[in-house]
Amino acid sequence: MMWRGSRAAVVAAACLLAGCAATVALPPASSLQTPAAWRSAVQGQAGTPVAREWWQRFGDPALTALVNKALENNGDLRIARARVAQYRAQVGVTAAGQKANVIVDSAPTRTRQLAYNGVPYVTNVYQAEFQASYEVDVWGRLAALTDAATATYQAEQANADAAALSIAATVASGYLNLRGLDAQLALTEATLKLREESARLAQKQFEVGYSSRLEWLQAQAEYQTTAEQVPQLRRAIFEQENALSILAGGNPGPITRGVELAQLEAPEVPAGLPSELLRRRPDIARAEYNLIAVNANLQATRDQLLPSFKLTAVGGVQNLKWHDFVNAPTALWRLTGAVAAPVFEGDRVQHQTDAVAAQRDQAIYAYENAVRTAFAETDNSLGAIVRLKEQAVQNDARRATAAETLRIAHNRYRNGYASYLEELDAQRTLFTADVGRLQLKTRILVASVDLYRAMGGGWTKP
Repeated sequence: MMWRGSRAAVVAAACLLAGCAATVALPPASSLQTPAAWRSAVQGQAGTPVAREWWQRFGDPALTALVNKALENNGDLRIARARVAQYRAQVGVTAAGQKANVIVDSAPTRTRQLAYNGVPYVTNVYQAEFQASYEVDVWGRLAALTDAATATYQAEQANADAAALSIAATVASGYLNLRGLDAQLALTEATLKLREESARLAQKQFEVGYSSRLEWLQAQAEYQTTAEQVPQLRRAIFEQENALSILAGGNPGPITRGVELAQLEAPEVPAGLPSELLRRRPDIARAEYNLIAVNANLQATRDQLLPSFKLTAVGGVQNLKWHDFVNAPTALWRLTGAVAAPVFEGDRVQHQTDAVAAQRDQAIYAYENAVRTAFAETDNSLGAIVRLKEQAVQNDARRATAAETLRIAHNRYRNGYASYLEELDAQRTLFTADVGRLQLKTRILVASVDLYRAMGGGWTKP
């Protein structure tokens, strides 16, 4: 009966002490709603999710090699991985607080003092002792701190994965844009040769009186306009190569090419529902881990007012003579149990708890924003693919019309029914349609990269 009474007293004391913890405000209600489906539906959607190394789906060995090189050597990724190593070590530092702390101290001392009669004398003290201390984690505060450090480490790991996905997508988009610029340069240089021949022919016809000086000057202007675009495209290619070289962790320099733009095809659109993004986006996982870390810190901060229980054991040996210290020292020991609790701190802990609770609310809002951003990016990428393909159909029709217009204008000019200006105008229209066709092809490929990135790039939550 006495044991039952003591046990009840202990439980009552624990409950009373637990009431000393700071109060925590309730978290805000979630306003997040997951849509059932995407707004844009893409025909021919694949039945499988995004592959882990999705860039291989483009079938370009040069693109694959460039992305792999960037994932290995990119400077920003190296910084992110170093931060992961830092926070992994920090977990061990925090977890050490839940273990015993042992200190060994050896301190031989020689002292010269005065005796009661004023005569100085010298004494030697040889001693060695160890001290072991351990804090009993009654309230789980130390475990909460370890949980917070672990969640922070996991957030940094997810952040590094998000950075890797961003680098891979940026390199892939940059490479595809580079191939688009290459194709535009090839088209412009081929057109420039035709413009040069047309200008030379217009000059000869003007010199023999078959055409006006206006037609010759117009042909010369078209040649100069096309020639002006060549250095612009070469500069854009030069800068794009340098940017890709830096992303790959190297110095500015040329980039190895692979498949031509005309042979590159966008892979199938992967399958996936909005709800699946919550497990496939590393940035969402990072926001979730940050929220877990803040909640654990909130628990540890709230419990600062609760008493701490520490056990300390001290043992050692001591003697005044070295011979006796080595052979038969005197053993000394001390065992201490300490209970410490703050009595009055001017509501400091409560204010700290309120501050961490506000951080928790911020983490909740950040998580919801990350999810909404993921929904928007995926929906926008799907919509971009649909609309760009529709635009490509109209571009094909426009190019066919422009090509037929040029054929008719050329025949009319050759048979003397129209001036050369009509043919020049038709050439300009066809060239514009051809450039638009290459740009649309590039944009569709880049939109596929954006979709893979938006859908998590094959990442799965560990």
